[in-house]
Amino acid sequence: MSTHVLLTGASRGIGAAIADALRARDVLLFAASSADADLSAEDGPDRLWQVALDRLDGRVDVLINNAGVFEASPLDAEEEAWIAQWRRTMTINLEASARLSRAAILAWQASGTGGRIVNVASRAAYRGDSPAHWHYAASKAGMVGMTKTIARGYAAQGILAFAICPGFTMTGMADDYLASRGGDKLLADIPLGRVAQPEEIGLIATFLALDAPASMTGAVLDANGASYVR
Repeated sequence: MSTHVLLTGASRGIGAAIADALRARDVLLFAASSADADLSAEDGPDRLWQVALDRLDGRVDVLINNAGVFEASPLDAEEEAWIAQWRRTMTINLEASARLSRAAILAWQASGTGGRIVNVASRAAYRGDSPAHWHYAASKAGMVGMTKTIARGYAAQGILAFAICPGFTMTGMADDYLASRGGDKLLADIPLGRVAQPEEIGLIATFLALDAPASMTGAVLDANGASYVR
């Protein structure tokens, strides 16, 4: 029986690479994007969950929370704009992931089947980020904390949770960020000498979604070229 996978944020970058890696395996995949539901909207996560059930024959076995935004909120911005950006980032990056995870866990508890959650967080969860990205780092740290809590709370029910913390990854967002920071200087801080490729994160996510042994639940895997080691 194939594994039914809901992947968010699948239209580009890391999400598209995860989708490609999963398609090479025996899975039924719903690679969701903002065209399927707006995760910044109040009804976005609930809407997406229902669309996923329709696309996946009424069953989700694996949830991969990858959807997210990385948008600057400078400290000297107008307070209203600064707060609005915080709320948008936390809503999409953290709250939507939490609501989808809750829906998945309740469904797995009702069916008694168990399942897996893979959260795509960030190196920023541990190392922090730029002064214009407090909100992004906070949202990703929240994802890590949520992952560990889910793993500890529901492992006995066969519900497993994992997180990935990529460093800079060569996506469209990363290209802009590298340019804004001075690419050579930033790369000098990465012992590997390069940023991660989306395909590398895709392989890690697929491993966690399908192959990782149950004893790994709660694990947070880094992929940052040794630019931050814990």
